[in-house]
Amino acid sequence: MKKKINKFFNIIIILCLVAISSGCNDDKSEPHYYNPPSDSNNSSPSTTNRGYETNNNTNTSQVKPDNTPLRDSTPQVRIPAEGSEKATSNVCSIDFSNRNEGYVLANYFGNNPKVKIQIIGPDSITYNYDLPKHVTCYPLSAGNGNYKISIYENIGGTKYSLALSKNISVTLNNDLLPFLYPNQFVDFNSSSICISVGQQLASNAKNDLNVVEKAYNYVITNFKYDYDKARNLKAGYLPNIDTTMQTKTGICFDYASVIASMLRSQRIPTRLEIGYAGTEYHAWISVYIKDIGWINGIIQFTGDTWTMMDPTFASTSKNPIKFVPTKDKYKISFMY
Repeated sequence: MKKKINKFFNIIIILCLVAISSGCNDDKSEPHYYNPPSDSNNSSPSTTNRGYETNNNTNTSQVKPDNTPLRDSTPQVRIPAEGSEKATSNVCSIDFSNRNEGYVLANYFGNNPKVKIQIIGPDSITYNYDLPKHVTCYPLSAGNGNYKISIYENIGGTKYSLALSKNISVTLNNDLLPFLYPNQFVDFNSSSICISVGQQLASNAKNDLNVVEKAYNYVITNFKYDYDKARNLKAGYLPNIDTTMQTKTGICFDYASVIASMLRSQRIPTRLEIGYAGTEYHAWISVYIKDIGWINGIIQFTGDTWTMMDPTFASTSKNPIKFVPTKDKYKISFMY
């Protein structure tokens, strides 16, 4: 009898052990399976395929390197040259030897302190310049056609007397030449500060648009608008680009002259333009880009697009785009 009782208890113990080993409890959830640990750098791996974990977020495309070569940033400063074709009086001369290069030279060697040179081109616009006592270059910015060039001496007040006049016919060797040479308003030479700075700015540029952008950004970043100078400006003011580069201050005329000098020395035809922005007398530049043509107004870039941007508005406003007139509000009076 004692053996039967022991056998009974042994059966009970075995049944309990079986129940425990089978996970017998009240949890009704699905059974758990072992998952291999995921890659620590990928919290959401895809399904495993033959033991190798794949990541669907991996970008297998390769970024192609930009192999566009850098443009040549060597400055090219065109020097106006005297020649043999001249009209001369006892006090002045007009050298039109290089008229087909887009300029004439004039010189005054008399005693009158106030002398003017007047140029009327095929567009019938009259350009009046001061003529100092040294050889000075003046652009033929109206392109091909007939020009009348006259030099006047002051005889009192606002009255002038004709000292010399010459009519010439111009056929430009290239329509862009007037906007590559220096002149009285864009007055630079090979030793000008802005030429070496322009070369540095252009040294890692891949095209002319890059150079325009870099020159523009340099000026609006480094220069400060001179309000006192603007208020006290006298008639006949001419920009001095070296002074502007040294002081890092100036007015719109100075800004435009510096940028135009930089770009012309980098073989980018550039017009310095005088006219009206809205109702205000103003100065800005336009540039010629191969395969694009003339882009009017200083250029602000966003990717591969550009917006007409005046340098003075840009440097004096925290939000320059807001203050830039639309293209139809820019009225050109003169081009240099």
